[in-house]
Amino acid sequence: MRLAIEHTTHYRFTEPQARLVQLLRLTPRDDANQTIVNWRIDVSCDARLRHGMDGHGNAVTMLYAEGPLDEIAITVAGEVLTTDGTGVLGGIAETLSPIVYRRVTPTTLHDDAIRAFADGIASAHSERLPLLRALNHALPGHWAGRARKTDRTEAAAMFAADMASPRDMALVFVSAARSLSIPARYVVGYSLAAADAHGAPGPHGWAEAWVDGLGWVGFDPSQGHSPDEGYVRIAVGLDAAGSTPIAGMRIGHGQEVLDVDVHVDRLGGEG
Repeated sequence: MRLAIEHTTHYRFTEPQARLVQLLRLTPRDDANQTIVNWRIDVSCDARLRHGMDGHGNAVTMLYAEGPLDEIAITVAGEVLTTDGTGVLGGIAETLSPIVYRRVTPTTLHDDAIRAFADGIASAHSERLPLLRALNHALPGHWAGRARKTDRTEAAAMFAADMASPRDMALVFVSAARSLSIPARYVVGYSLAAADAHGAPGPHGWAEAWVDGLGWVGFDPSQGHSPDEGYVRIAVGLDAAGSTPIAGMRIGHGQEVLDVDVHVDRLGGEG
């Protein structure tokens, strides 16, 4: 499948800012399931960009902009060729051992309720891949409804709520997997199905878990299946905060207003 992606993040400031420094995790990497045809980062003002890689192996770009700045828009756009790898990640160099992703963070700390939920599923499955698939299928039914976005910051609060966003579901999946000592991590990227179903204004979130003999396998509890050719993978982290597409700081007073707009479209033809 050939996907066209355009993702704009627009900041407006109530007072001019003297300086802006941003860490951008907005550039996909080639792997066995995706090939980057073209990709660019555009900034609405004069800015210096420095490209590199973080500790998780994500392609990152440091953005430096000098003020006074009343606003700034960061747009990434490109085309990606994708194939369906049934969720199995391959063709990409890993910088960290899977064991690192058993580490619990404040966001992914599990409570008794999450542990009991995970244990109940694990009791019926002796092998890891069927267990993870069962967890992925069971999680969506835990919540009464779906939300496009929530402000909850802890997996326990997400699990206890009546509604959950795709990010919440993925983080609870990570928390539940780690409660079973399974390495798991949060993934941010783009999903054609999620954009069509939810009209989501921002990037999509899902999870990956380690399966011996296969490696990293993706799971999207918000969709109830593994990532297919409709997904483009951007970055991974221990949790959502560690893989957020844009993070940084500004020097200046006042407030900021943030608008995010994402379009994911399938282009005609298969390559």
